[in-house]
Amino acid sequence: MSHVSRQRHFLLNWIGSGLSRLAVLTLLLCAPVAAGTASAVDIQRVVSPGGIEAWLVESRQVPLIAMRFGFQGGSTQDPEGKAGLAYFVSGMLDEGAGELKSQEFQERLADDAVKLSFDASRDNFTGSLQTLTKNMDKAFELTRLALNEPRFDAEPIQRIRGQILASLAFDKKDPQKVAAREWYKLAFPDHVYARQIKGTADTVRGLSADDMRAFAKNVFARDTLKVAVVGDIDAKTLGVVLDRVFGGLPAKANLVSIPEAKAPTGPSQLITEMNVPQAVAQFGHSGVKRNDPDFVPAFVMNYILGGGGFSSRLTEEVREKRGLAYSVYSYLLPYRYASVYAGNVATENKSIAKSISVIQKELERMAVDGPSEEDLKNAKQYLTGSYALRFDTSSKIAGQLLWIQIEDLGIDYVEKRNSLIEAVTLDDLKRVAKRILQADGLIVSIVGKPTKKAVDG
Repeated sequence: MSHVSRQRHFLLNWIGSGLSRLAVLTLLLCAPVAAGTASAVDIQRVVSPGGIEAWLVESRQVPLIAMRFGFQGGSTQDPEGKAGLAYFVSGMLDEGAGELKSQEFQERLADDAVKLSFDASRDNFTGSLQTLTKNMDKAFELTRLALNEPRFDAEPIQRIRGQILASLAFDKKDPQKVAAREWYKLAFPDHVYARQIKGTADTVRGLSADDMRAFAKNVFARDTLKVAVVGDIDAKTLGVVLDRVFGGLPAKANLVSIPEAKAPTGPSQLITEMNVPQAVAQFGHSGVKRNDPDFVPAFVMNYILGGGGFSSRLTEEVREKRGLAYSVYSYLLPYRYASVYAGNVATENKSIAKSISVIQKELERMAVDGPSEEDLKNAKQYLTGSYALRFDTSSKIAGQLLWIQIEDLGIDYVEKRNSLIEAVTLDDLKRVAKRILQADGLIVSIVGKPTKKAVDG
């Protein structure tokens, strides 16, 4: 008996024992799939009788189905003065639907070991479903109800509103979140990206059930729907499921047109005083979008500069050589209407200016000199070798496939991704470093109690 077969046999025995269904589902979510590498994932394009498309990876090793789905339109679709609406809706969809009130809906989820959740980002609204195969009909029906017949009853609205308000109050005391909030205001002063995804206390207090119904009606539609499914289900069965769960949604979304954001550029700096032992700074400027031909070289370049953990140049220069900060890193954020190249550093208040100065010098050094051949070799080795770790469970695979669809990378992206990394040359890295990095144009948001002398540097 293979390792996977033994594991499946063990878990099935537990299903028949006194172990709770939810505990079993959690175990199954952690169970590895058969594919040993990303390139071994066999992706099927499934089109339902009603014309709804999904990507499917069949995996029969464990009796589990994982589904991820998404719609275009997250917090960018919050109306003026109603920031936080998409986020609020994401917390309400499992709080009652159809004839089931909140408690009944939650009890059905728990009794049938169904994990159903929703999330709103700036550009997208996504959902996640995990279920045991034997309970899939009930799980898919609950998902259908949540998307097509959400109740938005008064009691759960007030309860979720209270949770969001408490979260916003907590965020105000979190220097990392305050630094990010203020950075987006600096970077996108005239764009919806400057809004907080959660909204503000004032806007959240003003959101109503009618606002939520309007958001769901406008955003949840088949023309922007992306679906990924992994697990113990075949293509024919999935086709029926797709029409059942999503077929009742409007054919076309009614989305507000969002303009392209102006490229965020500095130099600019804002200090938000907070009585904390460590200052936190978010820094950055414009980046490259996901469909830009230079995105993959930029991704490799960033790994070398600040995305590679202890092997990155920023960690080496800021932490290892100078002991200025415990944590420093950088990353690419390709949005639908803008692109960001940003980073974060946390250090003593007295050291924040020096840390930012060192970061600027490293950005300049990378832009002028580029990386070395050894840097490129090590980056390729790690980035290609670690890719398979994104595909070692059903839920991870479904998540990867959903975002490949959202980013319109093509159904063959999993197979060709590592070859794209391998094709990057040293000249590519030097070109994109000069194109992207703006050491003298950083937007910097600092939270803490740095001395004026330290800030002036």
